[in-house]
Amino acid sequence: MVRTGRPKAELVLSDVERQALQRWTRRARTAQALALRARIVLACADGMSNKEVAVSVGATEATVGKWRRRFVAERLAGLDDADRPGRPRTIRDEQVEKVVVDTLEAVPPDGGTHWSTRLMAAHAGMTQTAVSRIWRAFGLKPHKVDYWKLSTDPNFIDKLYDVVGLYLNPPERAIVLCADEKSNIQALNRSAPLLPMMPADPTRQTHDYIRNGTSSLFAALDVATGKVITRMHRRHRAAEFKKFLNQIDREVPPALDVHLILDNYATHKTPEIKAWLLRHPRFHLHFVPTSSSWLNLVERWFGEVTTRKIPRGTHRSVVELETPINGWIENWNDNPRPFVWVKTAEQILESIAAYCQRLISSINDSPH
Repeated sequence: MVRTGRPKAELVLSDVERQALQRWTRRARTAQALALRARIVLACADGMSNKEVAVSVGATEATVGKWRRRFVAERLAGLDDADRPGRPRTIRDEQVEKVVVDTLEAVPPDGGTHWSTRLMAAHAGMTQTAVSRIWRAFGLKPHKVDYWKLSTDPNFIDKLYDVVGLYLNPPERAIVLCADEKSNIQALNRSAPLLPMMPADPTRQTHDYIRNGTSSLFAALDVATGKVITRMHRRHRAAEFKKFLNQIDREVPPALDVHLILDNYATHKTPEIKAWLLRHPRFHLHFVPTSSSWLNLVERWFGEVTTRKIPRGTHRSVVELETPINGWIENWNDNPRPFVWVKTAEQILESIAAYCQRLISSINDSPH
């Protein structure tokens, strides 16, 4: 029988080429297109026809023939994508480096504290769009300032292990509550009604307001279920905290011990509170380290209250402030969502140590 059709290019692999192709097909980060081409070449080298290879790898015969010919002509380099036509780069690597270095180490000539895209574009001799792309590529945000604070509590490590241990391994026959108070929530009455959101316009409110008093929200978050025990008070002294402890004592079943995670607010440690704790031995207080409110899960819940309920309200009295907040809390407790703590104390300490090392390095390397 006489064979017809275009003859196949002979394809023979060296040991080095076969190893490289097999490595490309196995590596998880290899581009899918390159992995497919490597599988095509390996199958062709095993003596399979283009049609058989196409069925095996899920490609067309034309695709198989293309990469067979490319490999025979250019070997491994032929499997890379060829350069596409288009406008060549106009910004050199040296220019990109200068923008990054000047953003990090220099100050604008106008005496400002940080660069804008307009100032950097004029300084570097390029467009604002080019500067924006460089900043995005390197994660530079000169306009943004984050805040940080490291605890100086001498018992930081002991308190960290204590609180994180309650989150990750809570005791039996006990309830773990994260408690705190959000103080001085203002009842604000705007000088004009809020304007509702419209297409292309967000909700709008006036800058000026009348303050009609304040209230404080006491809350204890159940770490296991996400439910909260709350109470609103006009003040947040030790007397109000004691009333809140009495409420917790009433609502928590008497058979359970109560492990209460608190911050270092002075009202939590007064003689009156200490005397109350002596009369209620099932209560155990655990204090987070100073300047470490991030360790108290109830702060995460307060964030929900703040973003979801408080900012856009208009209230002519403290009662008008407290009523909708209590209603929102009731809805929360109808469908609570616990905040799950996942970091161990060791992981937190490793993160803090790495951050301190970066901080020391940046201070030592700073030209200022």
